[in-house]
Parts: sequence; structure tokens; C-alpha cells
Amino acid sequence: MPVRSAGLLIYRLCETGPEVLLVHPGGPFWAKKDEGAWSIPKGLIEAGEDELSAAIREAQEELGVEIKGSFAPLGEYRQPGGKVVVVWSVEADAALDVETVRSSEFQIEWPPRSGRIQNFPEVDRAGWFPAAEAEIKILKGQVAMLADLATQLGRGR
Repeated sequence: MPVRSAGLLIYRLCETGPEVLLVHPGGPFWAKKDEGAWSIPKGLIEAGEDELSAAIREAQEELGVEIKGSFAPLGEYRQPGGKVVVVWSVEADAALDVETVRSSEFQIEWPPRSGRIQNFPEVDRAGWFPAAEAEIKILKGQVAMLADLATQLGRGR
């Protein structure tokens, strides 16, 4: 059975159309990557955990704020590596400020084989992106989520 993750596709409605919140992964591997590197807030579902609860928890860990609202199922998306991500959409609270994102951290040995353990944020930044820009920024395996959100919002192409 494939590994399952859960995530939230957070959006806000603007005069020019919807914008989505994407997060950039922290750590040295992603430091110089931009296009095709961003993601929705998501993470692994813990044993016995409800999938929506996992999505909300992961978003809070990566953004540092609790996400509340009306969560609408968006779909399940098989990623290139085989993992399945189950996603809900939710309209952002107007007070959600990407400049104040404070992610939880992870530890790795860096530089490799140095014996030094360093802490890095799971997410080093977040941003609001209109659909066309988000399609360039987001990981290839998550592009379909954007199209499904447009359809869900009645703005499909």
C-alpha cells in the first residue's frame, strides 16, 4: 500500500482571481531551487489519525498558525515517487500573513559525512501565487491540484 500524506490547498479570492498559498521546503537541498520546488502544506498521516486532522496538523506545523474554515475535499493525487496525497481546499483567513510563517524544524547531518547535526525549518518561506505563477512554482506532481481547485471554484479552463 502506498504511503499516504494529507495536505491543504489554501486559497484566497482576489479581484484578479484566486491565489494559492505555497510553501518552500527548508534545508540545504532546496536552498537554491525555486521553480518546481514549492508545495502545498502537507505531511504524513500518523497511525490511527483522521486524514483531515493530519492535513490541518501538518499545515499548522509548517505555517505556525492554526488553519480554520470550511474544508472541501479536493482529491487524491499520486506523486511521481508513488506517495498518495489526499487534499482539501480551504479559503484563507484574511489575517493569514505569509511573512510571519514559523515552521517546525528537522535535523540532518550537514554537510554530509561531517558528523555535524544541524537544524533546519521544514518550510523556509511561504507565498501567495496566482494560478499561472503557481503552476510554475509548484512540484510537478501537485499541478493537478491547482486545476481541480479552479474547477471546484467554478473557474475551470
